[in-house]
Amino acid sequence: MKRRTLDLLLTWLGVILTVALIGAGAGLMVGYTFANNQVTTQLAQQKIFFPDKAAFAHPVAGSEITPSMIPSVSQYAGQQLLTGQQAEVFANDFIAVHLQEIGGGKTYSQLSAELQSNPSNTTLSNQVDTIFKGTMLRGSLLNAYGYWFFGQIALYASIGCFLLALVMLVLTLLGLRHYRRVDDTTVI
Repeated sequence: MKRRTLDLLLTWLGVILTVALIGAGAGLMVGYTFANNQVTTQLAQQKIFFPDKAAFAHPVAGSEITPSMIPSVSQYAGQQLLTGQQAEVFANDFIAVHLQEIGGGKTYSQLSAELQSNPSNTTLSNQVDTIFKGTMLRGSLLNAYGYWFFGQIALYASIGCFLLALVMLVLTLLGLRHYRRVDDTTVI
């Protein structure tokens, strides 16, 4: 095989890979943008706000703000919940703490089973209702977090594809330059 033929084949392969990487990067960027916008739009419509900064001044176990919330929840004090990262913190470090306190460490299914054996217990009935609502809200927020997280992965993958496309473009141009310099009679 002639060296020029090999160089031409490799150059065309480089062009194809460059275009494919640009296409993949663009597709991943669209996925990131969609996921990010979807999460932000849906969370904004819920109008959920973190407690104000003043609420974190005196954390007390069993109150709205417990000491365990200070490291994570306080960083978003007073902000509207708009990102997947905020949704994870609100779900795991705010709602989950309150659910733990309300249910005494028991899950919705455990409390519901207790209620079925004692259906006239109105206190337990109210507790089960509250735990159910909190668990559903927590689950919805964690779904938003998961969707947002996959969007973040798409963003980084997109950046990686664009960088690889740039590398392939440089290699392709170097291959084209080499193709033009090689004598037509050189054989591999």
